[in-house]
Amino acid sequence: MSDSPLPCVDDVLAAAARIAPHARVTPVLRSRTLDAMSGAELAFKGEHLQRGGAFKFRGACNAVWAMDDAQAARGVVTHSSGNHGAALALAARTRGIACHVVVPEGAVAAKLANIVRHGATLWRCEASIAAREAMCAQVQAETGGTLVHPYTHSHVIAGQGTAALELLHGHGPFDTLVVPVGGGGLAAGTVLAMQALAPTARLVLAEPEGAADTARSLAAGERRVDITPDTVCDGLRGTLGQPNFALLQPAASVLTVRDADTVAAMRLIWQVLKQVVEPSSAIALAAILGAPESFAGQRVGVVLSGGNVDLDALPWSAA
Repeated sequence: MSDSPLPCVDDVLAAAARIAPHARVTPVLRSRTLDAMSGAELAFKGEHLQRGGAFKFRGACNAVWAMDDAQAARGVVTHSSGNHGAALALAARTRGIACHVVVPEGAVAAKLANIVRHGATLWRCEASIAAREAMCAQVQAETGGTLVHPYTHSHVIAGQGTAALELLHGHGPFDTLVVPVGGGGLAAGTVLAMQALAPTARLVLAEPEGAADTARSLAAGERRVDITPDTVCDGLRGTLGQPNFALLQPAASVLTVRDADTVAAMRLIWQVLKQVVEPSSAIALAAILGAPESFAGQRVGVVLSGGNVDLDALPWSAA
């Protein structure tokens, strides 16, 4: 699923204005301890403190409020392992419209609870992209709702770019930005924000070794998404979208990260920054700590993408 034409810089600027009444301007956090460990000057954009607990609210809110009244009245449909579903449910609630979320088996309990709490109707399916899309098509046919894809929808991509836009506008300049990548909505939106405010900066994507389709795709020069993801980063199991690839290919590089290093970075963020983030967020710091020579002496912006953690199943609790 994809949308055309590709979003552009102006779409990110429009998204920033559109979501301003609803989204939070999240804080930027710093730590001398983490600076010393990394050999760089790090600025963490706290999107785990966004409404709904993740950056996903930005894109969902932009998509919901960009609809005309007739379209909005029919409601919205999506598939999501958690954060996007909760974000779309919350965004739909701000406009008073229906939201239907298809969720795969094995989704994190805390994220499902967020979806339900924000008033969406849940639809269950098998844990595959094909099953998600088939169920979405069925729900659309039954409800007449508009599909808001988690990462290929143009308004979603533009909305996600507002996180980096805020970071760059208020706290730059930066030599490098580091963001997690799964389906590529945040990453692609970040490319657009950087075109506006940091055209000479470098974009580095942090990706799990067990779901490294973006690394494979960028290396091959074409999408290579025939993988079965195996990673603790549940929010990064989506395969790279076509529009996302088109925006990222000329603009980004990828560092792949072992799950063990991601969990260690997650625990470090909890201990040092005193912030509750999920593995899909902590992977950005893990990428930096795993390749310090790539960031030494630089000013680095890091997007902490989300903090919806199942507190009954912490990844270090079984160690």
